[in-house]
Amino acid sequence: MINRLLSIIYILMNKGTVTAKELAERFEVSVRTIYRDIDALGMAGIPVYTTKGRGGGISLTEQFVLNKMLVSKEEQQQILAALASLTETGAQENAEILTKLGDFFMETPENWVAIDFSDWSGRRTELFAQIKDSILHRHVVAFDYYGQDGQMSHRLVEPVQLLFKEYTWYVRAYCRTRHAMRLFKVLRMQRVEMLAETFDTRYRATTDQPQKAPELWHGCPSDDTAFCASAQTADAAFTANKPTPEITILIDRKEAYRIYDRFDEEEITVLPGGDFEIHYQCALDDWVYGMILSFGPSAKVLAPESVRAEIQRRIRKMGELYSE
Repeated sequence: MINRLLSIIYILMNKGTVTAKELAERFEVSVRTIYRDIDALGMAGIPVYTTKGRGGGISLTEQFVLNKMLVSKEEQQQILAALASLTETGAQENAEILTKLGDFFMETPENWVAIDFSDWSGRRTELFAQIKDSILHRHVVAFDYYGQDGQMSHRLVEPVQLLFKEYTWYVRAYCRTRHAMRLFKVLRMQRVEMLAETFDTRYRATTDQPQKAPELWHGCPSDDTAFCASAQTADAAFTANKPTPEITILIDRKEAYRIYDRFDEEEITVLPGGDFEIHYQCALDDWVYGMILSFGPSAKVLAPESVRAEIQRRIRKMGELYSE
């Protein structure tokens, strides 16, 4: 009976006015039983009332609905938007909750974000589904991994989190080979297999740092060291005492389409002739030097001198490959 009473309240909040006959058919009871339920709700302090005639039926007072809202309209929309975004990650079990809360709040959720985990070919869809299931159900994952040195090794990991950073997906996991937390670039993971074996929350004790939500890479001496260095120095939470150098780069105007893909507006100065002067503050690692070199002859480092010298050294090394 209690479940039926709660369901009646939910239906009334959702539809506004419902006839006793509709409720009786819904719960497969008599109309008389429904009226007894309405009396019980009234005795419990629920302001339910009935109206006769065309369009009449059983209703809750509007004031009751409003008073039972524990969050503002803006907060309701934020809750619904958050749930809507979760469904985009494949968490379809949230769809029913989203529908119920939307009815309860009398709001239509805004589907404000769309996430596609696959590449343009669609080949990686299954891989991301495997990773997601492994994280949610705590299954050990096995895969072959190509490190920065180009050497392949077989890994067994306990995945904790899927992380998107700097245009690239990473898996944060406890590596049983290294006996520590590691970051693995998804593109380098080959022959991924979710094992039947499960694991506990051992990763919480793998670092001396408290596990807070923003600490996606802190304390992580990962197999992608270039990423870790860049992330740690770029994130404000960990850079208060670690100043990063500012690189000034002159880039030809023909690279405009890449400029606005790569740099923020405040980092870009458009020169009178149409070329770009970039002021980019970042960690100095292989990724940064590779990014600069990817512009080829269209980019020239103006400062600092140490970065200019390193770019020159790398260009000479590249030239030596073709001088033989």
